[in-house]
Amino acid sequence: MIWYGIVISGVLNFLTKFLSLSYFDTSKMNPRVKQILTYVPSAVFPAIIFPGILIDTNGDLDIVNNPKILASIIALIVGVFSRNIIATILAGLAAYWFIIFI
Repeated sequence: MIWYGIVISGVLNFLTKFLSLSYFDTSKMNPRVKQILTYVPSAVFPAIIFPGILIDTNGDLDIVNNPKILASIIALIVGVFSRNIIATILAGLAAYWFIIFI
């Protein structure tokens, strides 16, 4: 019974995304709208990342003594200088684990 729910949810998720993207023709779109849509990933990314860094498991804002903030700053520095996503992820994880276990 649970598998039916998972499969149905997956199919519905696929259909809603596929159908909305298949009818979306960018060649007929206004150039101004195209330019505005290029900023969408930059606007959505912080909304996904920052709550995971700044909000603790209780839902409270945790800025003081938060190891995630320091690890994310280290990952940001590594990412800016290396321009390598794997190095950035590994540096952030290593920094976070190092801070937690010390």
